[in-house]
Amino acid sequence: MAVAWPVFLQGLALSFGLIVAIGSQNAFVLRQGLRREHVGSVVLFCGVADAVLIAAGVFGMAQALGDRPQLARALALAGALFLAWYGWKALLRVRHAGRLQAAPGGDGLHRGAALAQAAAFTLLNPHVYLDTVLLVGSIGAQQPAMLQGWFVAGASAASMAWFTLLGFGARWLAPWFARPRAWQVLDGLIGVTMWVLSALLVRHALIVA
Repeated sequence: MAVAWPVFLQGLALSFGLIVAIGSQNAFVLRQGLRREHVGSVVLFCGVADAVLIAAGVFGMAQALGDRPQLARALALAGALFLAWYGWKALLRVRHAGRLQAAPGGDGLHRGAALAQAAAFTLLNPHVYLDTVLLVGSIGAQQPAMLQGWFVAGASAASMAWFTLLGFGARWLAPWFARPRAWQVLDGLIGVTMWVLSALLVRHALIVA
C-alpha cells in the first residue's frame, strides 16, 4: 500500500496540471455552476469522460508497450520533454496571466442540451486525446502492472475533484478566477510540478534502460 501512494499522487499531480487551464470546457462548467443548471450532471459527465479516456490510455498503452521496452523508453523520454516544455510555458504565463470568465447570459439549457455541450467541449477537443490517451496513457503505462490502477485512480480523482470544485464552487471561485493574480499562482505551481514529474520520468527511463 505504501508503494501505491506515490503512484497515485503522481497521477493526481499530472492530471491536475494538465486540466487546470483557461479553456472552453472549464468556462462552460463554471457557467453552469454560476447559473446552477444541471451542475451535477455536467460535472459527472466531464469527470467520467476523463476517467474513461485516462483508463483507455493507460491500459491500452500498457498493452501496446508490454513487449517493446525501447519504444516505452522513447515515449517516456518524449513525455518528459513535453512536461518540461509544458512547465516552461506555465512559468512564462506567470508574467502574462489571463483570466477565466464564464460566457454571459443566454437562455437556460435543458439537461440534454447541457450534456450535449459538455460532450462537445470534452470530446471534440483534440487536445483531450493528446493529454489523456497519449501523454497520461504513456506515462501511466510505465508503472508496474499492479500499480497502473492506482495511477488511473489518481489521475481520475484529480479530474473529478477539479470539475466538482469548479461547478459547485462557482459562485465563490468566479471572482477569484477572474483575477490574473490567481492564475499566476496556479501557473507557478503547475510549472514546478511539471518539471518535477519530467525529472521523475527521465529517471525512470534511465533506470529501466
